Amino acid sequence: MVLESLIPVRLAERKPIEMLPLAFLYASLAIFIALWIFPNHASLTTVFFTVMALLPLMVSLMRFEEESVFKKNVDYDVNHKRAMPFFVWMFLGMVLAYSLWFVAFPQSLVNNLFSVQINTIQAINNNINQVTANAISVSSYFMAVLVNNLKVLLFVLLFSFIYGAGAIFILTWNASVVAVAIGNTARKAIAGYAGSAGITGVSAYFAGFSLGLLRYMIHGIPEIGAYFVGGLAGGMISVAVLRHEFMDQKFNRVLYDCSNLILLAIGLLLVAGVLETFVSPMVPI
Repeated sequence: MVLESLIPVRLAERKPIEMLPLAFLYASLAIFIALWIFPNHASLTTVFFTVMALLPLMVSLMRFEEESVFKKNVDYDVNHKRAMPFFVWMFLGMVLAYSLWFVAFPQSLVNNLFSVQINTIQAINNNINQVTANAISVSSYFMAVLVNNLKVLLFVLLFSFIYGAGAIFILTWNASVVAVAIGNTARKAIAGYAGSAGITGVSAYFAGFSLGLLRYMIHGIPEIGAYFVGGLAGGMISVAVLRHEFMDQKFNRVLYDCSNLILLAIGLLLVAGVLETFVSPMVPI
């Protein structure tokens, strides 16, 4: 496959920032291929095509990380830390691609290309409005956010364990939903700048897009980072089950390593919940 050979997994871990333009390329190609082949179902097929392009690299990464646990003279924690920027830059590349095309395309095309994601955002906003109308306390809202994020983490772990690198589907889907949220905020900001401040053209797009990105990336980076950590843990366990005897010494070593990753993911979700509750709402829409 041509796409999966662009960046080998070892190079991706040494220079993870290169995943940003690569993921941007994958997501952009997925958008145009989906619009070309399945124009009436582009909303989900865009996600599937992006997943298909990223899946071989994800599988290679899971195997590489599982094997590294048994290498001599290797700082395992540092080695896994090298994998985390890989995930973050890949996610940011997808978000940038989806949100950029969301803002650039005409509204009629956007409504078709991101129809399912738009419905998801509307459902989330309706839940938030219900919470506001019921005057729910900040602590209750924080718990609701945390419980929902923990459910997503559980799905990521299950998908990774059952399908190996299957968590990439949930993560790509989240990237498309976050991108739609950013795109909506950017469009509103662009209209506001054009109407009140008289800013038009590239300046308005840049200002609106930056505002939308800031609002959701404040809590989005630790939250999505937690899902990638969980996906890495589940994928490593899946590889270990296939490669080693159940509960032998090597398997136990991988299991212990992955349990630490899962605890790290829960800690990141706690940080993300605090930021989403107290910091992100301070960014104006």
